[in-house]
Amino acid sequence: MVTVDKFQELETNRLLLRRLEETDWEMIRYLRSDKEVNKFVKRQSAETKEKALAFIAKTNNDIKNGQLFQWCISFKNSPAMIGNIVLWNFSKDRKTAEVGYDLSPEFQGMGIMDEAMKAVLHFGFNKLKLEMVEAFTSKQNESSKKLLLRNHFRWNESRKDSDDEDNIIFELDNSNR
Repeated sequence: MVTVDKFQELETNRLLLRRLEETDWEMIRYLRSDKEVNKFVKRQSAETKEKALAFIAKTNNDIKNGQLFQWCISFKNSPAMIGNIVLWNFSKDRKTAEVGYDLSPEFQGMGIMDEAMKAVLHFGFNKLKLEMVEAFTSKQNESSKKLLLRNHFRWNESRKDSDDEDNIIFELDNSNR
């Protein structure tokens, strides 16, 4: 088993995927509390500065402890956070992880999440030596489903999300990418 004990920034043509910082609290508050952004997601809100800062602190602690890898998405020429993407919910043998993501609506439809997804999948399969990446998404979230299919994920119709019956589960096996 290969483990990565230090957070790694990732770069793409346009993007810098970096560690969350306290200065990102306003975008975290927005992404975790806005009704439109969260219409397909059931998760803990962060509607105050204090809750957003607590989320950032917990995330960075979880990164330090090897529980997850979460990147803030920003453009290379601008440090402002526009979204984030995470590998988390690792299996006990660390061969499977779940990917999660969100992006400010003003930046959707520009291929940004596709670019970030490719970088994170490369990291997961090549650095973490994952064998499988899963994604749980709402049946109604057409944009998310298209993103996953574009990145060679396959819907596993036999699996159900016991925490959310509206979700469907996509999988990407390292041998199928």
